[in-house]
Amino acid sequence: MPIKFIDDAFVVPKVLVTEHFHLTVLEDSLAALDYEAVMSSQKRLQGMFGLDSDWPKVNMSLQQNIQELKNHQQEFEARQAFAYSVLNLSKTRCLGCVYVDPSPSEDYDCEVYLWVRDDSLALDKVLFETVMQWLNNDWPFARIGFPGRCIE
Repeated sequence: MPIKFIDDAFVVPKVLVTEHFHLTVLEDSLAALDYEAVMSSQKRLQGMFGLDSDWPKVNMSLQQNIQELKNHQQEFEARQAFAYSVLNLSKTRCLGCVYVDPSPSEDYDCEVYLWVRDDSLALDKVLFETVMQWLNNDWPFARIGFPGRCIE
């Protein structure tokens, strides 16, 4: 029997509001905002999930994005992985995303990927520090890996 990613007793946060942004569960209702952010930063995001990843494809459609967001929402509901949209405070613009995934390495409890759109790169450090603090304070993880940031 596989080890559970996260204990059933843990209440997974659905929202995090800070002075800079609003994190909320990444779901298909956010598809248009998410798609615009992804495609505006497509070149820089290529390879973010490793050299084998071709996400986001140059010709990715809004419909394909909707399906991906539905998959993220299903993973969240099944407690297999947790994806969040990073929105501006008025929730009218997607600034990026945060993904909390199980780690394939025994060295980490989870791996976290995050990104901000090209025109909001000034928020990258703030988002990284906020997410690291949030995971350390409010989540049951002791060993958090950030591929491409703190680990190769």
